[in-house]
Amino acid sequence: MSVKRVGLPLMNVVKLRGTPILQQLLLEERLLRSSSANWCIVNDGTNLPNIVMGLSGKTCELVELEPVIRDGVPVIKRFTGGGTVVVDENTLFVSLICNRNDVPDVQPYPRSVMAWSGSLYSQVFNGIGDFQLRENDYVFGDRKFGGNAQSITRNRWIHHTSFLWDYSESNMAYLKLPSRVPQYRLERDHTDFVCRMKDYIERAGFIEKTIKAVGTQFMLKELSFDEIDDSCREHLETTRLLTLDELKETLAKTTQNESIAQAV
Repeated sequence: MSVKRVGLPLMNVVKLRGTPILQQLLLEERLLRSSSANWCIVNDGTNLPNIVMGLSGKTCELVELEPVIRDGVPVIKRFTGGGTVVVDENTLFVSLICNRNDVPDVQPYPRSVMAWSGSLYSQVFNGIGDFQLRENDYVFGDRKFGGNAQSITRNRWIHHTSFLWDYSESNMAYLKLPSRVPQYRLERDHTDFVCRMKDYIERAGFIEKTIKAVGTQFMLKELSFDEIDDSCREHLETTRLLTLDELKETLAKTTQNESIAQAV
């Protein structure tokens, strides 16, 4: 990949295709906590449907446990905040891991990072639909197509996004309507609240435009997955796959509590 501008901070770009989302999240957590480089990780779809929850999310409030257990859908808790999403081969992922000092105009606070990301993606979607950053979501008009999550450490931060290139309505049924939703959602269900990015932009074109936009602020160095340094120091690892026993236990407790509430 050619470098177009001199004097900008370096960012490593890793383009993946169909990498399991759990593997991607573990990689990103490791790079955030133990690498000193800037990273842009692009994953063109994951291999199988997964439910991914924010670090503080409660399974009983966010996931329809009975069908998830019945269908064997993996449930992951990631190391960042944010909401719960169903991801699959039609979800595109872009993650930006940055040193605070390399983006000095961005304060290490969620609102500042979100504003910076909104400006970046405004370049990607320039002239495409009615692109906006609304609260913490990327939308065309009033319909969401990109969900964001962040983790901010003392000197580094990550901003990662899952983009709905397409989605399965049956997969959306695995999610409950959360108690806290963006104001602009207006109690719409999932299928009325989201839209398909494929109706607005080509898949390869989106990836190309995203990397080009990142290249306006960083010198880019493309690496393969195998070229990522694996000698990073030990680090806290909070991303994990929930076990089937955990899901069953949560379902049993939820069912019990609902029965008690009905009896009262």
